[in-house]
Amino acid sequence: MAEGPLSGITIVDMTRVLAGPYCTMVLSDLGARVIKVEQPGTGDEARGTGPFLGPVSGYFASINRGKESIALNLKEDNDREVFRALVGGADVLIENYRPGVMKKLGFGWDVLHAEFPSLIYAAVSGFGHSGPYSERAAYDMVVQAMGGVMSLTGHPGGEPTRVGTSMGDITAALFAAIGICSSLYHRAQTGQGQMIDIGMLDCQVAVLENAIARYSATGEIPGPLGARHPSIVPFDAFKTADSHIIIAAGNDGLFVRLCEALGRPEIAKDERYLKNALRAQHVDALGADMESVLTTNS
Repeated sequence: MAEGPLSGITIVDMTRVLAGPYCTMVLSDLGARVIKVEQPGTGDEARGTGPFLGPVSGYFASINRGKESIALNLKEDNDREVFRALVGGADVLIENYRPGVMKKLGFGWDVLHAEFPSLIYAAVSGFGHSGPYSERAAYDMVVQAMGGVMSLTGHPGGEPTRVGTSMGDITAALFAAIGICSSLYHRAQTGQGQMIDIGMLDCQVAVLENAIARYSATGEIPGPLGARHPSIVPFDAFKTADSHIIIAAGNDGLFVRLCEALGRPEIAKDERYLKNALRAQHVDALGADMESVLTTNS
C-alpha cells in the first residue's frame, strides 16, 4: 500500500478481471487500502490468464498490485458476517457484477446504504444499472464495437478493428476512480455516501470527442483514417526509406518549421498549404509532397 492522498481510505473490492481491478489499482497507487474479496477455491478469473511468471499470472499481478486479499463465499452465513464487518469498516465498496447480483446476495445499494449511510458504493457494468440493456453482460470488445470505437479504428475499407488495448475496461475504470474520488469529497462535506453507476458503453461514447463533433456538425458518419487525424494536417505515419516516421504538426507555425527541417521550405509557401484548413482539403497532395522527401531518408 503506497502513501498518497488516499491514505487512510479503505476500499472493499468485489471486482474481478479488468475494469474493476484497474480502478482499485489506481486507488491503491494513490494510497488507499484495498481489500480484494475473491471466490474461495478459484479466486479472480484473471489468476488463470497469461502470461505467467512461474505459477503466477503476470496479468493478474500487474493490475492487483498493492492489494490485500480474502476469500469469502457470500452464500455462507459465517462469510457473510465477515463481509458485513469489512464493509462496516470501509469507506468504499466497489463491484463489477452484472446488475442485480449484489441485491440477490442481500448486499445491494439500498440495504448497505440503510445500514452504512456514509458508505460509497461504486458499480461498474457493461451498460449501467438502468435502461434496456442493464442486465446484459459485456466484454471490452463488445462495448468498443457498440460505442463506435471499432468503426473509427484501422484503415479505410478495412475490417472493424479493436483498439490494441482494453480501452472499454480501462476507460470505465478511470471514470469509476474519478467518481469515487468525487464522492469522497462529497462525503467530507455532507457525511453521506453515494452510489456511483458506471456503464462501460457510456464511457466509450464519452471519449469519442472528435467523432461526435464531426457527426453533429456534418451529419456524416465518421470512418477509419488509419493514423491520420480528421482535421489536423499533417498528422500521420509517413513512409521513409526503411521504415515509418510519425509527424504531427498541430499548427501553422509548426508546419513551417517542419518544412524547413525537411529542407523544403517552399512546401509551406504553397497556397494550398498556407493554413491548416487548406491542408485538410489537400491532405493527399500534401502527403505525396512530404513522402517524396521522406522516402529518400532513413
